[in-house]
Amino acid sequence: MINNFRYSLKYTVRFAIIPCMLILHPVSDFRGCHFAVSDSSPNYYYEGCCPQSGARLKLPRTSMSEAIAHGLMQHLAKDDCYSREGKMYGVLLVELPNGEQRVLKAFSGLLHGCSVVEGWVPPIPGRDEVAFQEARTLALLDAIKEEILILKQLNDRQQYKILSGEFEQQLQIMSDRHRVCKHQRQEKRQQICNTLTPEALNIALEQLDAESRQQGIERRQLKRQQNAVLQPLQQLITAADERIRELKQQRKALSRQLQAQMHASYSLTNFAGRSRSLQQLMPEGSPTGTGDCCAPKLLHYAATHHLKPLAMAEFWWGASSVNQDKIQGEFYGACAERCQPLMGFLLSGLKPNPPAPFPAREGGVRSLSPDRGGVGGEVTFIYEDEWLIAVNKPPGLLSVPGRYGDRQDSVWSRLSNTLPEGMTLASVHRLDRETSGILLLARDRQTHRQISQQFQQRQVHKVYEALLSGFVEVEQGTIELPLWGDPENRPYQQVDWQRGKPSLTQFQVMAREGDYTRVQFTPLTGRTHQLRVHAADARGLGVTILGDRLYGCCANANRLHLHARELYFEHPRSGQTLHLQIKTPF
Repeated sequence: MINNFRYSLKYTVRFAIIPCMLILHPVSDFRGCHFAVSDSSPNYYYEGCCPQSGARLKLPRTSMSEAIAHGLMQHLAKDDCYSREGKMYGVLLVELPNGEQRVLKAFSGLLHGCSVVEGWVPPIPGRDEVAFQEARTLALLDAIKEEILILKQLNDRQQYKILSGEFEQQLQIMSDRHRVCKHQRQEKRQQICNTLTPEALNIALEQLDAESRQQGIERRQLKRQQNAVLQPLQQLITAADERIRELKQQRKALSRQLQAQMHASYSLTNFAGRSRSLQQLMPEGSPTGTGDCCAPKLLHYAATHHLKPLAMAEFWWGASSVNQDKIQGEFYGACAERCQPLMGFLLSGLKPNPPAPFPAREGGVRSLSPDRGGVGGEVTFIYEDEWLIAVNKPPGLLSVPGRYGDRQDSVWSRLSNTLPEGMTLASVHRLDRETSGILLLARDRQTHRQISQQFQQRQVHKVYEALLSGFVEVEQGTIELPLWGDPENRPYQQVDWQRGKPSLTQFQVMAREGDYTRVQFTPLTGRTHQLRVHAADARGLGVTILGDRLYGCCANANRLHLHARELYFEHPRSGQTLHLQIKTPF
């Protein structure tokens, strides 16, 4: 029996007791699922490193778990209320101690305003400990929100706007009239200077000056009247804006306080029987909602009820997310901010895949073809030993998986999914998706750490070759431009002398081929899109790399003509200098 609480949007708290068997569903409940476990091939891995052993632990998303998820989708599609409330849902295929298979299902956050719903995995324990404080804080936050709304809709704001507009209109009419009068006075002065006697002229000029002074007095009187009417309203509005700023600070402080209390009380348990609070697992802080996602809820429940996880699948259902990055019925991996940092701990205690010997070299060149749905070409091995792998990454393929389901095909995932189970891989550095060339990966944590230090200390010598879509006049030199990536326009980088990070590139013209220039780049720093910006920006070479449409190349090209050609570094185990070099394909 599980003791959890149910929380409604009206801040009422009550406890619910849900029998375990009501949460464990037969596989047959999910129509359309006719797969055997032995037929389940992984399409994605939930994975992380065990905090104690450092072993890489994996839980697959298989064809069978996806079929179960599709069965759940059929159920959700029958009720419109699920479509109106967009959120993530998940299923976990588990094995009972007697060998029987069952399915757990979960939703992220609240479902129809409730955290505990019959038939679904309950929330992670701990929230009930802060339920009263949560209800009190949420009531305060609602009161703050209401006061902010009232202050923003203050009648004085509308009155100020109307009166300010009226005064501006009066001032404009007066200014137009005074301008005409001034022009008329100038013309009159010119006329009387030639026709009147000196005595009469002085009298006439004094009258014109008096008229000018009177109009100045008239304008100042209207401005004083404007200030007298608008200033009290402006003071009220300024006070209201200051109060809004204070309320927003209070709201922020209350939210942070509640989040800290909840994360200190939320307790996750893994398959090794160890329990940790969210605060312990993410001491530097975590986004709101951490611990309420499907994957942590499913894995925690399985671990605390001695259920062996076999496969898991998460999908989005309902209205599109705020950022329009989630599509109904699509599968997604562990979210980078809330779930992925917890995976290593949650999966700890599962039996890791046994380490496999490194695959022996065979005659000829070994390669990996694209994953199902992948768009990149083949990945060919150029060096491998028991510590390192170096491959030739084709253009159009990611170095590591992206955040979303359509960006999972990568060098790292192909190696991880195709090489023997248990192989630990970590990408030492990255190449842009459209850049080809040498990519280095480490087979264990120590090697990864040592190679990463060499990259950080600029002890790794990298050489790139590029074909530029224009004529470069200078033969060689150094480009030093600070680069900054606008968070609102990723991954685009730009030169920014205030916010940019230092970036340094040496270049050498290799040849001029018609309207194009072949250039060798040696980056001394490793900023995102460094070579592409240093080539395209007018303060660099001022000529884009052929095929670089992101930075303004309009020439017709089938790829980005940038290739990581050479890599020099010290082998972390042998101490010998390794020089890797591959032919440029363009």
